Amino acid sequence: MSTHDDDRAAPGPDAPDATTVEALGSLSKALETAERARGHLYGFHQLTGTADFELDRAVRLLTEAGHHAWAERVEKEILGRDVMPGHWTYQIVDSYNETYYEPFRSLERAAVAALSGGREHRFEARLQRERRTPGGPGPAPAPQDDA
Repeated sequence: MSTHDDDRAAPGPDAPDATTVEALGSLSKALETAERARGHLYGFHQLTGTADFELDRAVRLLTEAGHHAWAERVEKEILGRDVMPGHWTYQIVDSYNETYYEPFRSLERAAVAALSGGREHRFEARLQRERRTPGGPGPAPAPQDDA
């Protein structure tokens, strides 16, 4: 059985109350936002690395153009520099994952397991049931809905 509530298991006697479902939906939405922030951190990491490698080219071209002092300045002041004191970008990503993301993800999983019987996306499933367009295009009703 899937842990997703895809509308085959509409609320029954063991289902959490509407406020709990809404709270779990909010918790999941917050985690999804943290996932997006995490993605931005990986983008930051990759873009900063790309910029740092491009500095190699700038140093080479400045040297070829005879601008040795500028090439040396770029190399000494920026190339390979910490983005934060004592940190390269991968360390920031690792710290975020270990300090914030993984504990957040674990807590959200534990809350869903404890309060919703492990069934994910009950809030979205409720919205799907409530917002389905009768007879129109959109999410097809699950087989048990036809009964």
